[in-house]
Amino acid sequence: MPKYIIERDIPGAGDLTANDLQGISQKSCGILQNMGPSIQWLESYVTADKVYCVYIAPNEEAIKAHAQSGGFPANRISEVKTMIDPTTAEA
Repeated sequence: MPKYIIERDIPGAGDLTANDLQGISQKSCGILQNMGPSIQWLESYVTADKVYCVYIAPNEEAIKAHAQSGGFPANRISEVKTMIDPTTAEA
């Protein structure tokens, strides 16, 4: 199944409290539960004004449906084509 990076523009994201983030996470997980096992949230990275989320999903439409249901922005959705890390440099 494809993996996606979702870029969410959320001004002040870096200032969200632990309680704010917990509430957002709970809302997201509840929606994902209702959508079924074909879409999975793996992790997210919070920066000053954006949140980058990593999802496994059957297609981009499923990610858009999740975002719309939760009222979450999904400003850019990019399919991961491959992954590299330091071991990629090894012969």
